[in-house]
Amino acid sequence: MTTKQFKAESKRLLDLVINSIYTNKEIFLRELISNASDAIDKSYYRSLVDENVTFNRDDFYIRITADKENRTLTIFDTGIGMTEEELENNLGTIAKSGSFAFKNENELKEGVDIIGQFGVGFYSAFMVSDLVTVKSRAINSDKAYKWESKGVEGYTIESCEKEDVGTEVILKIKQDTEDEKYSEFLDEYKIKSLIKKYSDFIKYPIKMMVKKSKLKEGSDKDYEDYFEDETLNSMVPIWRKNKNELKPEDYEQFYMDKHFGYEKPLKTIHASVEGVTSYNTLLFIPARAPYDFYTKEFQKGLELYSNGVLIMEKCADLLPDYFSFVQGLVDSADLSLNISRELLQHDRQLKFIAKKIKEKIKSELLLMLKNDREKYNEFYKNFGRQLKYGVYSDFGMNKDVLKDLLMFYSSTEKKLVSLDEYISRMKNEQKFIYYASGESIEKIDKLPQTELVKDKGFEILYFTDDVDEFAIKMLVKYDEKEFKSVSSKDLGFESDEKESDKETEENKELFDFMKEALKDKVKEVKASKRLKTHPVCLASSGELSIEMEKVLNMTPENQNIKADKILEINTNHEMFNAVKQAFTEDKDKLKMLSNVLYNQALLIEGLSVDDPVQFANDVCSLIK
Repeated sequence: MTTKQFKAESKRLLDLVINSIYTNKEIFLRELISNASDAIDKSYYRSLVDENVTFNRDDFYIRITADKENRTLTIFDTGIGMTEEELENNLGTIAKSGSFAFKNENELKEGVDIIGQFGVGFYSAFMVSDLVTVKSRAINSDKAYKWESKGVEGYTIESCEKEDVGTEVILKIKQDTEDEKYSEFLDEYKIKSLIKKYSDFIKYPIKMMVKKSKLKEGSDKDYEDYFEDETLNSMVPIWRKNKNELKPEDYEQFYMDKHFGYEKPLKTIHASVEGVTSYNTLLFIPARAPYDFYTKEFQKGLELYSNGVLIMEKCADLLPDYFSFVQGLVDSADLSLNISRELLQHDRQLKFIAKKIKEKIKSELLLMLKNDREKYNEFYKNFGRQLKYGVYSDFGMNKDVLKDLLMFYSSTEKKLVSLDEYISRMKNEQKFIYYASGESIEKIDKLPQTELVKDKGFEILYFTDDVDEFAIKMLVKYDEKEFKSVSSKDLGFESDEKESDKETEENKELFDFMKEALKDKVKEVKASKRLKTHPVCLASSGELSIEMEKVLNMTPENQNIKADKILEINTNHEMFNAVKQAFTEDKDKLKMLSNVLYNQALLIEGLSVDDPVQFANDVCSLIK
């Protein structure tokens, strides 16, 4: 028998397939099963156009057989089979796809989705096999043929015996090396896991005789092994089913079976889109954040399927970072895959699907915010910080997408409120959206800077996350209302500001002396009208707030960044009498009082005192 040579171009391509195109050797089983599924699909199509061909779904399946002793793995299908000529054309010419040609030559009916398109998937078998044998008998033929090859050396085709229509691919698995354990592809567990991973939703049953054990008859402790024919795949993907057919329990079970989480998802989004680019998607919002969610180790992404075949476990391009908490999958027949089907070509189809998914997630979250507030609060507790990071990152590029989803604790409502809800309650005379930053709600509630704003009956949003103020700086305004910190130099109360400026001017020499005593610690010392009962507080000018200073200085690359601080003095507090007296009678005492008041203001803000020993001594000296 003459060994036929692959064409020179084919030899080079085969070498690429074996050594370069596929990054993961286990992909070979996915490719061969997909080919088997295509062969059965072709039989189905043939039955639609040829009255001499019948298609009984129960008669069609794929079978896997592993023989450890002889080191062979067999993939058998009951599909359309191949003639001698088709074996020659399809397997003797690399990158000639029989499935692709079939799709082009025939107008496929609804329900027929041929997977193959490149004509190289079959040759992935050579990554794990020294010898590949294909036995095939075509539909409406009584002759069978055997194609056999050891790789780039070439191939042979000869007649053979085969009782049934279909194709049988037999792989002679390579011997193990120090680097590669090829024997694992003969292990029952490994085969089952690969099918579950890549081919679980192939629509025809994938069968295998599976080893099991049972109690021996008449015994309560001795077991015996037996073999049972088992279907290894689920076949019908849940996302292709009609939503009316599915119950919440079905989604929950699928969620846990796929190991997306160990408890019920908070929200399920099931959508089917038809159009130029058609796809099905099944998305889940987890009940709580994974333990590593806010770490560098966390990997975002959705599972990506093409006609039910897993292409990527984590397709990061389908989710923006701010929705990285979403889990689930996308299945589309319209994606442009690369030749190995391991990666996507970045094209308009992918971008279109990603855009639609982003819009769908946002609309579902808005509905949850509006109609199921308790559930949204639970969601926000886990993932609200990620939304705020999304507003801050990329120079605020995504702020308009996310602003309506944000919530903050309200000083008046004593619960989380949206920005829209805040705006709806604003008083006519109110110019700004007021906020206060701090470590906790309890500490913010006691801040001296909140006194005046509360006294005027204005609602304050409490910022307790490190990212809050940074996000708001990017947002700048909401519904044409600017954000204003209660620690801001200018609160927008003109009459109060004028009074403060008047008292500052009246005590200019005193405040200038105090500023000089504090040197470069403060930018200004002035009279305050925001304070009612407290003696002193710190305000800030410029873009960098005191709270932002604290956050930045906690980072590993701490550059000791300082906010421009303003020391505000309550001129109506009895303390101020002692300050004025010291200015007249004892300048050294005023220097000490200036430092005490400044350090007191630092402690109120949660900032550390530069010299706590000196501060303690200064306080003690005031006790007489």
